[in-house]
Amino acid sequence: MAANNDPIPHPNPDYDLSTPIDPNGVGLRQNLTSYGDAHFSLFMRKLFIKALGYSEDALSRPIIGVVNTYSSFNPCHANIPQLLDAVKRGVQLNGGLAIDFPTISLHESFAAPTSMYLRNLMSMDTEEMIQAQPVDAVVLIGGCDKTTPAQLMGGISANKPIIHLVTGPMMPGNYQGVRIGACTDCRSNWAKFRAGVLDIEDISALNEELAPTGGTCGVMGTASTMACLLVALGMMPLSSPSATAPAVSSSRLRIAESTGAYAVSLAKTQLRPQTILTQSSFLNAITVLQAIGGSTNAIVHLLAIANRHPAVAGTITLSTIDEIGRRTPLLVDLKPSGDNYMTDFHSAGGMLALLHELKPLLHLDAMTVTGRTIGEELSQTPFRPLPKDSALASIIRPFDDPLYPCSSLVVLRGNLCPRGGAVIKASASKDRRLLQHAGPAVVFASSADMAARIDDPELDVTPDSVLVLQNIGPVGNPGMPEAGLIPIPRKLAEQGVVDMLRISDGRMSGTAGGTIVLHVSPEAADPESVFGIVRDGDVVVCDVEGRGLDVRLSGEEVERRKGERRRLAAQGGNKDRRPAWEERKHMRGYRGLYMREVNQAEEGADFGFLTAAGPGGASFDDDCQ
Repeated sequence: MAANNDPIPHPNPDYDLSTPIDPNGVGLRQNLTSYGDAHFSLFMRKLFIKALGYSEDALSRPIIGVVNTYSSFNPCHANIPQLLDAVKRGVQLNGGLAIDFPTISLHESFAAPTSMYLRNLMSMDTEEMIQAQPVDAVVLIGGCDKTTPAQLMGGISANKPIIHLVTGPMMPGNYQGVRIGACTDCRSNWAKFRAGVLDIEDISALNEELAPTGGTCGVMGTASTMACLLVALGMMPLSSPSATAPAVSSSRLRIAESTGAYAVSLAKTQLRPQTILTQSSFLNAITVLQAIGGSTNAIVHLLAIANRHPAVAGTITLSTIDEIGRRTPLLVDLKPSGDNYMTDFHSAGGMLALLHELKPLLHLDAMTVTGRTIGEELSQTPFRPLPKDSALASIIRPFDDPLYPCSSLVVLRGNLCPRGGAVIKASASKDRRLLQHAGPAVVFASSADMAARIDDPELDVTPDSVLVLQNIGPVGNPGMPEAGLIPIPRKLAEQGVVDMLRISDGRMSGTAGGTIVLHVSPEAADPESVFGIVRDGDVVVCDVEGRGLDVRLSGEEVERRKGERRRLAAQGGNKDRRPAWEERKHMRGYRGLYMREVNQAEEGADFGFLTAAGPGGASFDDDCQ
């Protein structure tokens, strides 16, 4: 009972009309729905959530939002129901209240035209749901390629405390006594089928074994690359095998439980992503990207993520990636650059072992989601190297005995990409002679054109030709489809040709290999693009060591062709044949928004209005520094 001179406590402080509700409060008091009366808004919120059976005691705890990206169309996320249970257990064991909510779910093979087309939409969904709902911290559960970058992009923009939990890689399968796994082996075996080396029975049997469990691709594709980069960025703890534990393992569930515990701590400390992430965080991530021979897709994602951060935007460019590559060796022997699978990397020590090996190149003062620096994390979690005679000892190479000396991923410049550049995963080349090559172009104007002519016996192509695929950039074919792995023409594949120099303004899967130049910018659809005016027979020169990518045309001829192209575009012509650059002005819905707002690959293929600079802001290319 209150003392004689003390006011009688209000039976429920939330309904004390004499006390204003802080709009920046915590728990259910934050982000109230606008009814014009904050106390009524809170009253309504509580009465509806009590319909779910929550008590006043439960609702007084820190509220941890758990993003649920489960979908029956998404086998990469098949284990999310189990992960949700484990995260909730970790939250509630540590005094929080876990409430899950859904966002978009993206899978590479179940999104048309591409999952990249929907990445920015997912980032918007994630940002708005984090901002709109009363959460004190958020666990972002995802795995498939475009999911984790979309979540981090949205999480940085929302800037509430976040922590990532990936679904984990699948286990490898087996065919005729040989280990196989999605999706490097999908592509290599499909190439053999196209070449007539495998018959219909072989390819059908392989289809049953390439993805034997749920989880993300079991090689160093985009999903695994982004999982490793989340650790390097400090957004997942490195004290546990958070990036590498298999999706179907009990270890993955224990990681989920500990992630829930970390989320409660974040709710209390209010350590936010814009505080955790600095330029040093991104430099560490790029170092890891080069050391693991990661996906070229990660370059686009990292640039988009960096350009969401007000203090980092514009400081991380393609030049940064190339400069770090020149001093970073490739240490991880995984497909497509090497021979092994994510389960091997996990068993060899995973990210903890790799980061200990990379310590001389890391910025050890970079903060992590645990509240400690990456240097402190490494000092508190030492790694004992495997015995040299262990079968796994060669999975993570010593710093002085790398799989590839440096520059696994290379940035090229030249008159084909005068403003934005292009990228190539040099370590995944199947014929290293092609890393310095000049040859006549065989040009395909679109994916449809390529599909129609690539296997034509009359196609004028030799092993020395350079296959050029135009108009699959961000605007030219929405979402930069992973069509950059241009198939070897069948008549050459049947002769045993396994690699050719191939160039496009699109992307390729992180699981793919070959001598393939990607992300040429400006893309071919841009009226000012030089790449868009390349014709059959033009000599294209790629010099990886010299970082050059050029077409042997005089400046006068380049300008003549560009002028001719501009005149044709200005004439308009048949509505159904309008260039994409013009057609986008007349599109409706999300497709129209995407086509009008997406920026080029060297800026991350994000929407300009979502970047830290916002609508009409500065372009974050190398010329802006």
